[in-house]
Order: sequence, then structure tokens, then C-alpha cells
Amino acid sequence: MRIAVQDARRGFRRGDGGPFGAVVVIDGRIVGRGWNRVLVTRDPTAHAEIVAIRRASRRLGRYDLSDAVLYATCEPCPMCLAAIHWARIRTCYFGCTTRDAARIGFDDKMIYESCGRLVRSWVTSVPFLREECLPLFEEWRGRSDRVVY
Repeated sequence: MRIAVQDARRGFRRGDGGPFGAVVVIDGRIVGRGWNRVLVTRDPTAHAEIVAIRRASRRLGRYDLSDAVLYATCEPCPMCLAAIHWARIRTCYFGCTTRDAARIGFDDKMIYESCGRLVRSWVTSVPFLREECLPLFEEWRGRSDRVVY
């Protein structure tokens, strides 16, 4: 999780996207790292979790990551939960909550209400190190150059 926080902070400080990071881990080894790259790539699907999954799959040469767990600095949105499901990752540890994200301008409430409950049932989501992820959001919120999308 701490690597995900570092990557997220580095990414948003250079303008890649929002304050989100993720790592895919197999047997204690990071096989994919990602941070939000929505702004730099102009790709609305370039969320940290999806970037990390893509990198892990490319590195390992397979889409089936059923032996992996994912650590994310924030509770994944429904799109990312669906990607986690399709990668067959069964457990996701997350730092900040969707409420924390909404407080800094990333409010996915409408999406969660329409499809989030179903998607959430596919993956076990476990709160983890929230207190270490919150300062990331606070720093991002304090930036004058932040872009909320």
C-alpha cells in the first residue's frame, strides 16, 4: 500500500491525474504498479487499478490474475471493480473510502447507486491503512492546480 501511496503522490504532483495509486501483488511481490493517468493520457479509463492490472497482465503474459491481490489507495469505482473481477482478482485492500473521495471532488455516488452494489459483490474489498492514504487526498485537495474530473 505504501508503494501505491508513493506512486499516486508522484503522479498527481506531475499532473498525471488524481491522487490514486494501486499495486498488484503475487506472493508478496509487486507484479504491476499503477497510478491515475487520466489527464496525461486523456483516457478516462486510465484509473490506477486498471493501469496496474494492465501492467501486471503484460508482465506476466496472462489475463488471469487469480493468484494476485490488489492494494489501492481508495475504494475502487465500479469500472475498476469490474476490471478487478475480469482479472479474476478476488481480494482488494483499499485505503480511503468512496466518501473520502467524494470530499475531494471524486463523487461516484450515482454510478454506485445504479450498478455498484452488484459489482461490489464480485470482489472482497477490505479496508486497509486508511490513515496512511488520507494525507495523500489532503495534499491533493490543497493544490491550486488540481483538476477534478
